[in-house]
Amino acid sequence: MAALLLGAALLVAAQTQLVPGGQASAPSQPELLRRAGSVRDEGGGAPANGSAQQLPHAIIIGVRKGGTRALLEMLSLHPRVAAAENEVHFFDWEEHYRHGLGWYLRQMPFSTPEQLTVEKTPAYFTSPRVPERVHRMNPAIRLLLILRDPSERVLSDYTQVFHNHLQKRKPYPAIEEFLVRDGRLNLDYKALNRSLYHVHMQNWLRFFPLAHFHIVDGDRLIRDPFPEIQKVERFLQLAPQINASNFYFNKTKGFYCLRDGGRDRCLHESKGRAHPQVDPKLLHKLHEYFHEPNKKFFELVGRTFDWH
Repeated sequence: MAALLLGAALLVAAQTQLVPGGQASAPSQPELLRRAGSVRDEGGGAPANGSAQQLPHAIIIGVRKGGTRALLEMLSLHPRVAAAENEVHFFDWEEHYRHGLGWYLRQMPFSTPEQLTVEKTPAYFTSPRVPERVHRMNPAIRLLLILRDPSERVLSDYTQVFHNHLQKRKPYPAIEEFLVRDGRLNLDYKALNRSLYHVHMQNWLRFFPLAHFHIVDGDRLIRDPFPEIQKVERFLQLAPQINASNFYFNKTKGFYCLRDGGRDRCLHESKGRAHPQVDPKLLHKLHEYFHEPNKKFFELVGRTFDWH
């Protein structure tokens, strides 16, 4: 109970860093750690090698089925990156957020002072309350957003849920039953909303300037990962350590895998699944639906993407 109350107090403290004009001062990592450190020490303190748990310096905020796991795994090749293994869901799940920064800190990996701590939770991008909460923790944090063609993302979203039901031997309707209602696109389908990137980006830009974001082209990351990861290294101000030799194309799986110190590893078999066959007319409707929202997103971020 004491730890819970202390965590809540730390969170309140993190939320009181606003200065006149509504802009938040940027707390240093030592200051953030000072707030959370007493809770961390309940677990017995840092290991003998001098590493410690740090609040994240960067967060992969989304998007769901955009390639966040691939991005995190590739970024983890860098020796100066310490990545949280699991999706933390601190800012979007109330049962986690109420525990405060102390709880959040304990979910982070141990890292050295020279390393950047990174966590990824794809739901952050589309959760309305998250941008303000992240800003209250650290208004200077760097934000990574990986996006794919919105129509393809919708199909991937459906495919994931379909296979989750399949593994549990539960029936699941065909994608057309979600996409179409009364002969028109079903605008209540949540997967469609998640692909309205401009809506969610507008919410984030209320709290963070565009310079705090790096948008990774998820489609290019799949086709040719090395150039995209180089851009991420530059954004995070990391010395270039990841090389083209860290990637190799696995013909069996049909996508790139990683080579790290002589050890090969690929993403889980749940990644890169084939999408369902969709009637070309329905696919065309999807492309038409996202045409204007995509234009609005391009205007917001000042760049274009090769989407339908």
